[in-house]
Amino acid sequence: MASISSLSGAQSAAQSGLQQLRLQQAKREAEQAEFTARVLAAQASQAQQKASDAQEEARAITAQSDQAQTQAGQARQGLAVIKSVGQMGTQLNSVVTKVAEKVKSAEPAVPVQDAATPVVNTQGQVTGTVINTTA
Repeated sequence: MASISSLSGAQSAAQSGLQQLRLQQAKREAEQAEFTARVLAAQASQAQQKASDAQEEARAITAQSDQAQTQAGQARQGLAVIKSVGQMGTQLNSVVTKVAEKVKSAEPAVPVQDAATPVVNTQGQVTGTVINTTA
């Protein structure tokens, strides 16, 4: 019976050794998993920081874009005003030219006499003549 008990003791020692190996293996796997988790957490933190930086840059670029669009709108309005003023100037010049042509070609409303014609009164005398009376 001694052989059964020694066999049983050897078997128990082997099982104990196997359990210790499994425990050490599980401990190594747990440590490796924790290390991997820390590395991944650090990478995630870096990625979040990069994303935050990219969002801030996107906000700044959006603000610049909005400002550029506002300036473009103002420039378009200024261009429209300049075109409108130019068109009004062209139309005004056309009207002035037409009026000037009408004034040149129109006859005077009252005929202009070159020299004053003498007026004869009922007695046949010419009136309106200046006589020097100084002696």
